[in-house]
This record gives sequence, structure tokens and C-alpha cells, in this order.
Amino acid sequence: MSVFAISDVHLPFGGGKPMDIFAGWSNYTERLEKNWNSMVSEDDITVIPGDICWAMKLEDALPDFRFISKNLNGKKLIFKGNHDYWWTTQSKMDKFLSENDLDDIRILNNSAVRTGDITICGTRGWINDDGQPQDLKLLKREAGRLEVSIKEAAVLGGEPVVFLHYPPIYSGEENAYILEVLRKYAIKRCYYGHVHGSALFHNAFQGERDGIVFKLISADYVKFTPVLVQE
Repeated sequence: MSVFAISDVHLPFGGGKPMDIFAGWSNYTERLEKNWNSMVSEDDITVIPGDICWAMKLEDALPDFRFISKNLNGKKLIFKGNHDYWWTTQSKMDKFLSENDLDDIRILNNSAVRTGDITICGTRGWINDDGQPQDLKLLKREAGRLEVSIKEAAVLGGEPVVFLHYPPIYSGEENAYILEVLRKYAIKRCYYGHVHGSALFHNAFQGERDGIVFKLISADYVKFTPVLVQE
């Protein structure tokens, strides 16, 4: 069993907002399905850290979740992104998945999952700017949620591998609250998305910082092909 990851798939089926209007996104759902199933087997796990689809309500997201479940191989672990307006309480999301026979999908919220030698954990994150009171509040809340998830990973054992939606380092700015948590728990790997367009190549930080390797996995950056995290 292997673990893969890809972020920001932005499925259009429930929200009626296809991404084909943007450069590089033509036929993206077909490309995603083909590339995903060429890489991922039914025994594998794929992490999707946010921006799953454009639906505004959970029930409207059903066509998107059905596509993920029925068209894409393996088990899927989902974190929240900034465009996941359908997101609601854990109990409601779990009930939604169960009632719609979506048993190969699990939504992670302040939790973690052990698979083999690694434990998958993370949170949404937020913009790297604490200049406004509302942003400071959200930054500290997300750092707290990340710590809760990593602590759960520590209980489960294995190497904690962190998945975020927002980049913790972007355009020379750092999310000090998130990075402090990553350093505190000696995280070695951090995968993130959110970044698109020209920013993919000019503003997104990839590489090693303070012993942590950061990797961008936005769908358009990885050409709609899940990235191998762990064999």
C-alpha cells in the first residue's frame, strides 16, 4: 500500500463552476481521472488537502464526492480548503458519507490517520499575515488545530507527515504560528496546495527549511497527477 497526495482538484459537478476557463485546466476532470488511476491502486491512499469542489452545501457536493469515490481508485483522506464552503460538523459529514455509500472517503478534522510507517495529520492553515485582528485569530486557531492533529499522530505512532491547504511560506512571508508548531514536533515533511497560476513558480516555496521539506501539490502544478508520499 502506498500513500499519494494532490490538492485543489476543484471539482465542478455540484457547484457548476468548471475550471476550464483558466489556462492549463482544459479537460481537467478527465485528466485527473486518467492520471490518478494510472498511479493509484485500490489498495492505496490519497490525501486531498482542501478545495475539493465548488458546492456551497454538503448535499450539493454529492456529485463531486461520488466522482471521487466511484471514479478514482483507492481510499481518500480529505482536509478542508478555503473554498470548501460545504464543510460542516464532523458528525454531519460522517453521516453524509455513510448514507451515500462513500465508505472509501474519510474527512479529517483535528485528527490523524496511521498508515504503515507514517501518520497523516494537518489542518487548513491561513494566510501569512497577522496584521488584522480577524487574521490573527484565525492564524492562532489553525496553529492550535495543527497541534491537536500532530498530538493525535504521536499517539498513533509512525512519522507524522503534515498536510496543509495554505502554504506556510509564501512570497518571502512566513506563517510563524504554523512553523513554530512544525518545529516544535520535529516535523520532517509538509505538503500544501492553494497556490495557482504564475504564483506556482514565482511565490511558492519548495525545499528544506529548518529541517522540514516543503512540497507544493496543487493539482495544476502536478499536472493533475497524484504525488507519491510513501511507498
